[in-house]
Amino acid sequence: MARSRARLAAVALTALATVAALAGCSDEDNPSDVVSRAESAARSVGAEATDAFASATAAAGRRFDEVKGGVDAKDEVKLGTPGTDGDGRTTVEVSVANTAGSTRSFLVQVDFTERGGDPADVVVVTVSDVPSGESGKATARSTRKLGGEVEAKVGRAVRY
Repeated sequence: MARSRARLAAVALTALATVAALAGCSDEDNPSDVVSRAESAARSVGAEATDAFASATAAAGRRFDEVKGGVDAKDEVKLGTPGTDGDGRTTVEVSVANTAGSTRSFLVQVDFTERGGDPADVVVVTVSDVPSGESGKATARSTRKLGGEVEAKVGRAVRY
């Protein structure tokens, strides 16, 4: 994801810099300086996206580390179709089925990916107090606006 965005940003910024250079930038700007600044900005955008994903993944890991006595429940989780909310963030409905003999809660990691499979975001949702034999629902919401066509999958899930 970060590489795709960085490449796209680099191409766009390079094109913009070229147009600006041909249109006549200030006497102090030469085309190679403008292109160099544009490429630097594109690398910065890619680094920020990579840092945001790494931070979200680390936060998800900490949440799972806090759960004591949880059992793998990935097979008990289904995701709906991703959509976009009014703030432009990606959302997806998370449904869990409690097959345990008593009321349980679920911690679910949702991995958002771009169409090509590049990681885009990671979020964790809790579905609390689901009675035995019943289902519960929650909505996973991306931590930031995601571009393009986004897919969602269950990264991991525990029942506790």
